[in-house]
Amino acid sequence: MATLLIVEDNDLNRDMLSRRLARRGHSIVLACDGPEGLTKAYTTAPDLILMDMSLPVMDGWEVTRRLKRDPVTAGIPIIALTAHAMAEDKSTALLAGCDEFETKPIDFERLIDTVTRLLERRASGHHAGGNLA
Repeated sequence: MATLLIVEDNDLNRDMLSRRLARRGHSIVLACDGPEGLTKAYTTAPDLILMDMSLPVMDGWEVTRRLKRDPVTAGIPIIALTAHAMAEDKSTALLAGCDEFETKPIDFERLIDTVTRLLERRASGHHAGGNLA
């Protein structure tokens, strides 16, 4: 199906997401912090990124901003994953360039629907949104 990059510092979340998404036929690439996520976005050219916002070393907002500023990676859809569920958290993630926003704990079926929709949109050549801030 698609190559998904999961940038998540929590071992349990990373393991759960990777196993469940792999069972859906996706190829999974893992990163544990912001700099590793940035590097793997360039070295693996994923079809979609699941980005934890509260990462060590470099947070998910900064990683997203950097990826969305670069024409090489700007078209990769990014789904923000965060325990921060306030309206301003969603707007901050979208302003950083995230295409969608999912709160933790993850509603897996809703996440699958979002992943599928963003992958279909990318395949058809439409960009999902997200601002370059």
